[in-house]
Amino acid sequence: MHTKNSPDGRRRPTFIEQARRAQIVAAAAETVADVGYANASLTQIAERADISKSVISYHFSGKHELLTLVVTQFFEKTWEYMQGRIEAATTAAGKVHAWVASQMAYFGMHRADFLAMTDIVMSHRAPDGSRPFSDAENEEIAELTEILLAGQRDGEFRDFDPRNVATIVIRCTEGVLGAWAMDEHVDLEGQTAALLDFIDHAIRQDDR
Repeated sequence: MHTKNSPDGRRRPTFIEQARRAQIVAAAAETVADVGYANASLTQIAERADISKSVISYHFSGKHELLTLVVTQFFEKTWEYMQGRIEAATTAAGKVHAWVASQMAYFGMHRADFLAMTDIVMSHRAPDGSRPFSDAENEEIAELTEILLAGQRDGEFRDFDPRNVATIVIRCTEGVLGAWAMDEHVDLEGQTAALLDFIDHAIRQDDR
C-alpha cells in the first residue's frame, strides 16, 4: 500500500516537485562554483535555474536549507561511488588505495560540484552560527582509521598510530585537491598516483 505522506507525516513531494528541487540544487552548486559562496544569492541561483526566486522559496525554507542540501547530496553521491570500490578490495592496502583513488576520481569527474561543496563547507554557518558539516571529517577519519587498524591486525601495515595516519592521509588528499581547485590544469590523476605510492611506502611492513 502506498501513501502520499512520508513516515514523519509530511506530504511526499511529487515527481515534478522532486525534479524542480533537483534543478534548484544543481543551479545552486553551479552558482557557488562560478561566483563563490559569498556572492551566490538566491536571486542569482533563480536566474541560473531560469525560475523566479519565489519558486525557490516554495521548495526550500531558505538559503541554509538549499546549500546544506548541495553538500549533503554531494557527500552521498561521492560515497555511493566509493563504497563499492572499497568493499571490493580484498586487503586493507587495497581498501586504502580504493578510498583515495575513487574519491579523487569522483571529484575529478565533478569539478564544479566539488568546488561548490568545498566553498560551502568552509564558509557556511547555520542560523545559530555553528558549522553544519563539522562532523563530516571526523567520520571520515574514523572510518579510514578502522581500515588501517585492520591492516595492522592482519600484518599488512607496520606499527603506527592509525588515527594520526588517517588524518595525515586525508590532509594529503586535501593538499592535492586544493592545488587542483586553484588550477584546473594540475595533473590530478598523476598526483593521485604519486600520493598513493607515497602512502603505500609509508604504511606497509618493510618486508612488503
